[in-house]
Parts: sequence; C-alpha cells; structure tokens
Amino acid sequence: MHRNTLIQVTQNGMGNGSEELGLKLATNYFKLLDAENRLPKIIVFYNAGVKLICEDSPALEGLKNLANKGVSMLACKTCLDYFNLLDKVKVGNVGSMPDIITLQADADKVINL
Repeated sequence: MHRNTLIQVTQNGMGNGSEELGLKLATNYFKLLDAENRLPKIIVFYNAGVKLICEDSPALEGLKNLANKGVSMLACKTCLDYFNLLDKVKVGNVGSMPDIITLQADADKVINL
C-alpha cells in the first residue's frame, strides 16, 4: 500500500558537499525504499534532481524498480529543458510546476531530499 507521501528531489544526489557521495547516497536511498517496501505515492524531481531519472544516472535502477511497484514519478519540464535532458528521461513522466504544486498540496506528508 502506498501512503500518501511525496518525496521531492531537488538536487543530483543527497545532502551537501561531495557530489560523488551525494549520488551514492541517493542511489542507496532509492534501493532501500524498494527493498524495505517503504513506497511513497509519488516522487517529484526538479532543478538538478531531474538528472537522477535520466540515462546514465546511478539511481536509475532503484527508481525503475519503484516505478514498477506503482510509485508515480514526475519531473519538471522546465528543468529538463534547462539541462537539455528532455530526450534522456528513462523513468517517470514529465510535468509542469503547477502539477508539482498540486501534488504537494494533496500529499499528507512531504519529504525533501
């Protein structure tokens, strides 16, 4: 069962500091969510966070597994355009900032990564 939890990812990894470590942490985080069956209802990606759903992302496998279990994913089209990644998306859907605002408002819980 999916709790009405929304996770928002705003950077290409987790935490501040080393980008390499941040990517490792995000990759592990999504694998553990899958392995422990702690499924949010939706994950939204904006700013550099959109890079995680694109080809060559180390987090892609875990994110695809979550999507296969019914977790919805939405990435900001403006952000994908900014990073020239619109044609590199490998999981989830592309949406707008109003879509993200609506999903945030409808969530019972919002987790920021």
